[in-house]
Order: sequence, then C-alpha cells, then structure tokens
Amino acid sequence: MKSPRRLLAGVVAGVVVIAGAGWAVGARLRSPADEAARRAAPPASLVTAAVERRKLVSTVALSGTLEYGSPLPITLAGAVGGALGGAAEQQRATRAPRKGRIAEGAVLMEVNGRPVFALRGTVPMHRTITPGSEGDDVRQLQRALRRLGHAAPSTGVFDPATIAPVTRMYAKKGYEAQQPTLADRQTYDTLRKAVRTAEENLATAKQALDQGRDVLPLKVRRDNAAKDLKAARAALAEAESRELTPADEAKLAAADAAVRAAEERLLEAEQALRDALTRPDPPATQPTTQPTTQPTIGPTGTPTAVPTATAAPRPTATVDTSLLELKADHARADLAAAHEARDLALREAAEARKTRLAELRKAVRTAREAAVGAEQALRQARQLSPARLKVANARKDVAAAKDLLAEYARTYGVSIPPGEVVFLPKMPARVRKVSVKPGQRIEAEVATVTSSTFTVSGSVEAAESELLRPGMKAGIELDTGRTYPARLTAVGEKAKVPGAEEVPAGSTPVLLTPSSGKGLRADQAVTVRVTVGATEKPVLVVPVAAVITSADGRARVRVEYAQDRIRDVEVRTGLTADGNVEVSGALKEGDRVVVSDA
Repeated sequence: MKSPRRLLAGVVAGVVVIAGAGWAVGARLRSPADEAARRAAPPASLVTAAVERRKLVSTVALSGTLEYGSPLPITLAGAVGGALGGAAEQQRATRAPRKGRIAEGAVLMEVNGRPVFALRGTVPMHRTITPGSEGDDVRQLQRALRRLGHAAPSTGVFDPATIAPVTRMYAKKGYEAQQPTLADRQTYDTLRKAVRTAEENLATAKQALDQGRDVLPLKVRRDNAAKDLKAARAALAEAESRELTPADEAKLAAADAAVRAAEERLLEAEQALRDALTRPDPPATQPTTQPTTQPTIGPTGTPTAVPTATAAPRPTATVDTSLLELKADHARADLAAAHEARDLALREAAEARKTRLAELRKAVRTAREAAVGAEQALRQARQLSPARLKVANARKDVAAAKDLLAEYARTYGVSIPPGEVVFLPKMPARVRKVSVKPGQRIEAEVATVTSSTFTVSGSVEAAESELLRPGMKAGIELDTGRTYPARLTAVGEKAKVPGAEEVPAGSTPVLLTPSSGKGLRADQAVTVRVTVGATEKPVLVVPVAAVITSADGRARVRVEYAQDRIRDVEVRTGLTADGNVEVSGALKEGDRVVVSDA
C-alpha cells in the first residue's frame, strides 16, 4: 500500500499541473476587441535626417580589370633568313617568345636559328631591305640603330654606312647579318660570266669585220690618213713656234754683218777726213761735216747707234780732202744700202713665214678631210659588210648583260629579310601572350605585346558617359581597401581595346590609366571611381529625398523644429553625389530635415 505522504504529494502535483495549463490557455485567449487593438497601426511619425557640413564629391563608378595597355598582336612580315627560300611552310620557331619585358634591340624569338629583332617604329616591316633600298622604313631603322648606340646616317638609304652598324647589331647578339645565299651567289656569278661571254663575242665579231677583204684596204687608208694628219699638225705646230727658219736666220745674220762692216768703213773714212782737217795752223776755216750717231735696229731687233754726218765748221786746209770726202760719202751710201738689205731680209722672212704657215694650215685641213673621208668610207663599208649585223647584235648583248649585272649588283650584299625585324610603336614592351611553341610552323600570330604601363578598361551607362571627359581624375580601389590615383584616358570608340570583350548594349567603353604602376599587378579586379565634380570646401549637405520642388520651380526642405512640428525653408541646390545634394539657405549644420512623413 501507498503511504499517505506519497498520496498527498501526487495530489499536490496534479493540482499544480492543472493550474499551469489553465494559465497558459488563458494567456493565449483574447477578446475580439483586444485583437483589433493589437493589430491597429502605430501613430504616424516623421523620418528625418541631420544637415551635415562636409565636402561633396560626385563620382561615376565602374568595375574593371588591371591589365597592361595597348595590346598588339605580332605577326612576321615575311621570311626569316634566306637559305630556305623563304617558304612559309619551312619557317619554324626554334625559340619561342618569352613572356615579360622586352627592350629595344632585343631578340624576340628565333626562326630557323635566325633572330627576330624588336625595334621601335610605326612603319611596319614589309619588304626585304637590300643594298640601295630607300624609304621611311630605312630611315626608321637608322634612327633605331642610333638609339642602340651604333653610328648610322639619317639618309633613308640602305648604304654601306648603314650596313656596317646593322652588321654590328647582329654580331652583338651572337648572329651574322644575312649574307647573299648560295642561289644569290650563283646568280651573280652567272651574270658576270654572261658579260664576259658577250664581250668576247663582240671582240670576235669586230675582228671578223676588220679582217674582211671588203674593208681591209679602207682600214689601211684610214690609218695612213690619220698618220698624215698627225704629221701635218706637228709641222704646223713647229712652224708656229718659230719666227724664222734656219735659212732666214742665216740671211739676217749676213745682213747684220754687212751693216756692221759698212759702219766700220764709214767710221774709218770720217776719221781719216777729220785727221786731214785738223792739221796745225790752218790758215782759214771752212764749214765741215761733224759725225754724229743715229739709232737704228740691230739684227736682234735692239736699237744701235749709227754714225751720221752733221755740218760743223772746219778749218780751211791747204791740202786736198776731196778724195777723203768722196770715200766718206761712199761709206755712208754703203751703210744705207746695208740697212735696206737687212730690212728687206726681215720683210722677206716675215712674208715667207706667213706663206709657209698658210701652206701648212692648208695641209692640215687637207689631211683632216682625208682622214674624215677615210673613216666615213670605212664606216659605210662596215655597215654594208655582212659581218655588220653580228657586231651590232654583239654590242646589244654586251649592253644588256651589263645592265642585268648592274641591276642585280645594286641589291647584292648584306640584307635584312622582312621577318627578321618587328617594329613596335612603343618600347620597352611586354610580351603578354605567346602564340607559338618551339618546332611549330610560323603561320600567323606569334605573340601579343603590350605597353609597360597598366590600364583599366570598363564601361558605363550611356547617360553617365555624358559626364566623362578624358583627363578626369579617378581612383582605383583594390580588394585590400587601398586606393591608387588614376586618370580617365579615353571614352567611346577610342577606349576600345583590341581583343577585349564587347561592352553591353547601351553602354559606353572607357579606358583609365593609373598614375603609377607601383603596388599594382596584372589581372587584378578593381573598382574605379571617376570624379566628375567636387566642392572646393565643406558645404551643407542633405539627402536628395529631403528636397521638394514647388510648382514654381523653387526648391525647399521641411525642417523639424519641435516634436512632429515642421516649417518650410527655401534652398538653392548644387552638386549631387551619392544620394546627397549641396544646399544653401536658412539652414545650419545639425538641423533635422524631413525625408519622409512615415
């Protein structure tokens, strides 16, 4: 049997349970009035926001990825090297491009063991640059050589002065500049042999023509006429160089001797006469003749003194001087005759020289006419000769062979094949993507290079793009929270990046450039905020929802000045950014403006 104590405890527990259950049920039961009151809306109240004073910055935000800018796919302009003839299917990469930075003058890759140089320039490589080539691409190459420290001209002509630094550029990287191939050398040798053969054929044809019976007598006649002309010209030159012939010189010398002898005789006669007249104690004086000197022309053309008689008083002699006087007169006559004979000899020599020169000149003209006639006769005979055609054709063959050799020689020597240089707009650059592996054929794109500066490409809605202008400041925000300064580079078509995905419809592409690449790495997802407007100093700012525009176009805000009590304040609005707007008017920092009535 159960004890009374246990029975009492059970009864008490049952009463407690029943009481608790009754209380729970009673708490959950409400009257209809209580339920309606509980569900009724609370009393209406105002939603307000404080007026703030701060700088306001308006931005346009977009998402993008940090990448190196100006991507450019690279293809080779043609063959690399020349030993294989440049066939595309024979061009294989022996060293592929390597990702990373590449400086000007570096070897981008190797094809068939030959280098592909990267140089700066805007004119694409499009041909084999050979000796004598000229143009903008050659001038661009010369500028690149000078930047690399090689002395090169700026003529725009691929001449020896340019070939030398090109050879040094190759040697510095451990390669040899492209020399003429075996086929080129064989062609050059063949053309030289063709010239020699043509010249030998011409000589043979000329010999056959000259040895022909129909022209041999005329050839001898031409040679003799040429000799006669030479002799006539020599005789004329000799005559023109001498004033007198040996015979004339002998005659003139004899005449000079006769003049001198006559002068001596005259002097002797006059001296004897003077001696006779100057004897002592003459009883009287009579006029006599006093000898004087008179200039005359000597045998060498030099004036000489010749004695002449002048009247002078003389003493009257008792001796007879008539014989002496007669001798003196005869001596004077002989001297005059000697002078006349000498003058006649001079005139005869001059006339003889004039006649002789005229005859010699006539002989030269006659000899020249004979030589020209003989040459013309020989030429006409050769033209009519059966061997004439062979000589003419042989001359044409020689000229053609020389022209071909000269044309080929202008481009013969060190050259730059079109595939051995890649001109890039900016250097240094970065190899971003490699499109060929060692051993693969060079068919199209070999790599993609970029500039060494970062860019961020993205897009904004068309309406927002109207606010953007190149040069605007921006901030690049990383996942780490750090912000880096940047600038808006391009908007619209100019901002499109080759190979990038198309922007969504209704959007406009934009391109930004960081101010510095320090701390940034490629392929980072970033958020960019472009500053389109900002206040110069802190201004009063309220939420945009707090501004009400009246029917008259005036803006106002409602200011709560007491619990649920408001007043209207007219304001002027300014810059809007991030849901806030700049306002000015009868407001102060800390005022509460109504944002919503509920």
